[in-house]
Amino acid sequence: MRRRTFLSALPAGALAATAAQARQAPPAARPTEAAPAPARPADPYAGVGIGDRISGPKFMGRSTAWGANGAAATAHPAASLIGIDTLRRGGSAIDAAIAINAALGFLEPVANGIGGDAYCMLWDPKQKKVVGLNGSGASPRGLSLEIARSKAIDGYLPRYGAVTVNVPGTVDAWWSAHQRYGKLPWKEVLLPVADLCEQGVPVPQVIAYYLERNMAAFDRGQIPIEENENRKRIWAASGATPKVGEVFANPYLGKTLRMIAEGGRDAFYNGPIADQIEAYFKRIGGWMTRADLAAHHTEWVEPIRTNYRGVDVFGLGPNTQGLSTNQILNICEQFDLKSMGFQSAASLHVQAEAKRLAFEDRARWFADDRFSKTPVEWLNSKEYAAERAKLIRPDRVMDRVMPGDAPHHGDTTYFSVADADGMMVSWIQSNYRGMGSGLAPDNGSEPLGFMFQDRGELFALTDGHPNIYAPGKRPFQTIIPGFAVKDGEPWMAFGVMGGAMQPQGQAQIIINMVDYGLEPQAAGDAPRWQHYGSSEPTGQPQEGTGVLHLESGVPEATKAQLRAMGWTLGEPDGGFGGYQNVMKQMNSGGRWTYGAATEMRKDGIALAY
Repeated sequence: MRRRTFLSALPAGALAATAAQARQAPPAARPTEAAPAPARPADPYAGVGIGDRISGPKFMGRSTAWGANGAAATAHPAASLIGIDTLRRGGSAIDAAIAINAALGFLEPVANGIGGDAYCMLWDPKQKKVVGLNGSGASPRGLSLEIARSKAIDGYLPRYGAVTVNVPGTVDAWWSAHQRYGKLPWKEVLLPVADLCEQGVPVPQVIAYYLERNMAAFDRGQIPIEENENRKRIWAASGATPKVGEVFANPYLGKTLRMIAEGGRDAFYNGPIADQIEAYFKRIGGWMTRADLAAHHTEWVEPIRTNYRGVDVFGLGPNTQGLSTNQILNICEQFDLKSMGFQSAASLHVQAEAKRLAFEDRARWFADDRFSKTPVEWLNSKEYAAERAKLIRPDRVMDRVMPGDAPHHGDTTYFSVADADGMMVSWIQSNYRGMGSGLAPDNGSEPLGFMFQDRGELFALTDGHPNIYAPGKRPFQTIIPGFAVKDGEPWMAFGVMGGAMQPQGQAQIIINMVDYGLEPQAAGDAPRWQHYGSSEPTGQPQEGTGVLHLESGVPEATKAQLRAMGWTLGEPDGGFGGYQNVMKQMNSGGRWTYGAATEMRKDGIALAY
């Protein structure tokens, strides 16, 4: 008799007695032939898609935020709020950008801070042009190539430690921008951020994840770090990093920001903080000195420009990789991506191949232009793009990609903000890999609340390479702001943070909006691709055809066709960047408005008013 039939035939009392006996009796041995219980899926939400929207593409996660007076799109809600508050207090977009950046150094320490570098492009409404700012710092003058080579691991500079630390350029970038475009007094920009550091803010999901992960990477000890206690006092005071929703404060950084608010940039580069930094590196056996800090100055630079199907796209030239965005777009312009179809194999194939071509030039040419001149004009030209586009086969991935024979002519944060006067700011700032070098300075008794960048990791050590290490030289930089102008008016202050993803992501945003007609939020929410395996400016060679990683939203038919073309596809790895955008829209009657979009893959929000 089946168990179900047998039990149903028993009276209720017998059932109760049987149950009681079962509770008292020892558990019976499991029959060897019994089938094992089905394993629980690793992801209990696997296979579940997003909810349906009434309007817009189905993959779109939220609407663009619209306002008439100002807008801010950042990686943390509190940073967006402090940016809007700065604008409402009468600050310019630059005032708001400085406040946002200072706040993000506290709120998003996994990506940025005053120990790193900064770059900016902005629309100057008085000059009616895009202006660029290079706020990257140089290597210590007391660190020789020979010493750098002695610290190498497998022929390349390590990820962490004092040998990777360059002069932090961020504070001077703030100061330079404020001197030219600020409206509020310097103190009034920074003091509210110091208050925020001391009061504390709950930690959101993605930042909590990366904070725990990065601190664990420092602790594994595979790469020696000269000093480890200060970072633990700041970000793991209780023995662990803060969990999601826990309030985290950094009073050490608050105190440092108050010193900068009172003493200006000199407090950091030629004052008490500079003295403390020098003493710290002397104690741990590093190379940074007060003289290195005092010698640093931000550069105002002319952005490079290309036109993509009627839209002027601007970038910053070397030592950044901004030229790579232009090159990808110039090559893609040789193909009719629109007719190929959105998220089609043909379209993604062309885009990824364009990236491979551009990145070989990046590895070959990009470096500090004070030491080695990059042939920017040629690499940025339409003629060169047309020549390179001929190498792309429509049905097959290129086996090997070489840099062009150009003539010789002697985890980052990104945000956008705009004000009522029409100034739009595209700003990016970073400590580079894994929060930075692992080194957090102190004043002899307590930490200063920030970590130094490890941007020096990106120097090459090969003789003859344009990006070879030298004292007082700026390394190749991955961080790039983006800016686009349409019909003579500023159109977008935008960017996609994340190492080599940045030019790939910027190109995808432009293509999504220009070729496929997506609005700002949808352009960022659309599934992305990222290609790994190109040659690197550190001297690392390309890895065959590399791996093309696709987000899960890319259609399965597209994936199958790409495999048939010879692409090696990788699973989504979370490395698809962090997007922010503020777009200016010209409306009938002459009244323009701002549309702000933010990254649905991160913690931030976009606000406009």
